[in-house]
Amino acid sequence: MPPVFRPGARHDPPDHDRPARPAERADRRAVPGKAPGSDARKAGGGGRSGRAVLSEQHPDSAGRVDPADLAAAPRANAATGRPCPAFRRPVQALRGPARHVPGAVRRNGRRPGAGQHPRTRRRQSGEAAMSRRLRDLCRPHAETARCRPGEMHLEGAAGKAISLARRRLFVTGAVFLLAFGAIGYRLFDLSVIRAGVEAEKAQRAAGKTLPPGHRADIVDRNGIVLATSIRAWSIYADPAHVGDPGRTARILAHIFPNQSVRTLAAKLQRKSRFVWIQRQASPAAYQQILRFGLAGIHARPDLRRAYPQRALVAHVVGTSDVDNRGTAGVEAGLDKRIRSGGRPVGLSIDLRVQVAVREILARSIAYWKAIGGAALVMDVRTGEIPAMVSLPDYDPYNLQGVPKKARFNRNTLGVYELGSVFKVLNTAMALDYGVTHLRKKYRVDKPVPAGRRFIRDTHPIAKPIDTGTVMVKSSNIGSALIGRQIGAKRQKAFLRRAGMLAKLPLELPEAGQPLYPRHWRPVNTLTISFGHGIAVTPVHLAAAVAGIVNDGVMVAPTLLKRPNGRPKWRRRIVSSKTSRILRELMRRVVLEGTGKRANARGYRVGGKTGTAEKVGRGGYRRKALLSSFVAAFPMNRPRYVLLVSLDEPKGNKKSYGYATAGWVAAPAAKEIIERIAPILRIAPQAEEPRKSRKQVLASAAPAPRKRARRSAAPAGSGR
Repeated sequence: MPPVFRPGARHDPPDHDRPARPAERADRRAVPGKAPGSDARKAGGGGRSGRAVLSEQHPDSAGRVDPADLAAAPRANAATGRPCPAFRRPVQALRGPARHVPGAVRRNGRRPGAGQHPRTRRRQSGEAAMSRRLRDLCRPHAETARCRPGEMHLEGAAGKAISLARRRLFVTGAVFLLAFGAIGYRLFDLSVIRAGVEAEKAQRAAGKTLPPGHRADIVDRNGIVLATSIRAWSIYADPAHVGDPGRTARILAHIFPNQSVRTLAAKLQRKSRFVWIQRQASPAAYQQILRFGLAGIHARPDLRRAYPQRALVAHVVGTSDVDNRGTAGVEAGLDKRIRSGGRPVGLSIDLRVQVAVREILARSIAYWKAIGGAALVMDVRTGEIPAMVSLPDYDPYNLQGVPKKARFNRNTLGVYELGSVFKVLNTAMALDYGVTHLRKKYRVDKPVPAGRRFIRDTHPIAKPIDTGTVMVKSSNIGSALIGRQIGAKRQKAFLRRAGMLAKLPLELPEAGQPLYPRHWRPVNTLTISFGHGIAVTPVHLAAAVAGIVNDGVMVAPTLLKRPNGRPKWRRRIVSSKTSRILRELMRRVVLEGTGKRANARGYRVGGKTGTAEKVGRGGYRRKALLSSFVAAFPMNRPRYVLLVSLDEPKGNKKSYGYATAGWVAAPAAKEIIERIAPILRIAPQAEEPRKSRKQVLASAAPAPRKRARRSAAPAGSGR
């Protein structure tokens, strides 16, 4: 039968796309004459509830629908799980009036007329507009799409904005989730999984900083230990396991007074898993740490360098750092050999001689109120140095706060203008070159011009003196005249041959470079002849003088004990004849000249004094003197050379205010020789007769010619 239209009732067009459901058929049978499923549609249930709900929405006068009513449709269909009619098929109830079917009767019993009431037409046009709006807003994703609860799909700019916002929220949430997950995993890994691994790494780090092996011992020539390696403990901390950093720092500061509580507390609060507390601690300190049972404080066995003689040989032996690497002295100079851990390194130092020299030098420095001093003893045949003292010195166990001047080795690193001791070299080169002879006379009563200055003598000599007396009386004027005869070229060549212009190959890294003029002018030749204008180390001078008295053969100075007494190298610097003459002249200096206070009876001491003014900012300082004395003994057969030097001594009543080498350094040299000669197995001898000295001088002087043409005397000489 055709459908029956009732007046005032709304009718949906028949749905030909799907068969009627059982519930709808039951409704039709149960309520005859009533629209099937109308109750269900009004209640929001049934298979076509979505369309029913949408059909119940009444637009306002402008044809708009409340958005809350639009959102209710998909929520109503979400309970059924069936396709959304809004997506599957646009709402047909709002498309307009139902088409007229011939013979159909409305619910009010009247047939529809050809015309409509104006109100009805306005209502139908509004419903048509709403239908078009719903079609634009609600479009299906696909034919099989289903509505999701509370979801509305929009197109255009609004849809793109919402989609972009959703993607951003998703990406941001994913990033935060991954970040917090990674942090949580890392915390768990460090605190639980890798706790033992990090501790093991700290142990390995502590082990890598330890020395690979112990250093060889350093002994003197008699086998007395000067430096050795002993067992020690290196204390370190794992800050992550330290329970109370403040309490632990206070206890450690009590055990190690050289560190403050604040410093230790800062170490214990670091974020690293390894920090050193004290390197090379004593076993007693380690026992105290064990007694307190400090958490997070550990120790590893280590090797510590010990210096039993402390400051006695500090400048010679040197020091090493916490990693057992040499930093000064022989420890640094022979570091590779010492680190091999082989046989002990034997030095040429004789500890007995070292003690004697140091005691006497320290007493002389205190007596003359000098700021420092140096002394060394050298074997003229082998080059071995049995004693080398530089004051002030330092304690290798307490290096913190030690001034630089205390660590300064004056014997090898200090370069000085040594003054008149250079006259030994000046006389030797003049005699060896043949530019003069012992009987030649020089007038020394007038100053010699040297540039804008004049060379004068401290004690003027009125009458002419011979070459030997120039050295014995220490005449600056006579030495300058002899130097002028030698010339710059020969003077420089001799000093280079004597090793005075280059570093000496000693086993110490503290080796000074001599200072000499780059352009050797005539004025430099004059000043160098009496020890000014050239600066060398005391070892340079001692080695050169040793070569002159050792029959003219110079040997290499060394701090190592030489096997079989053979030197590293040797070279001749003067002839045997010149050496014999110089030995006699040096002996005369002690017997007749400025070195009388150095005459140690029985040991036939020869030597030369030297007093030099130190250089300051404005030139030479007249009251700042460097007083030195170089000696050799015994002069009939020299065995050792001794050099004593005092820096800025002060004169007193005993010296009548003088602080020259004859008053200051010569007495110290005499006392040292008398003390060390028996140790060095040099027996006292009877004094040689005076006649033999004159015979030596006469034999060395050239014989006068029978018919010698009289010529003008050289400049500076006189009859």
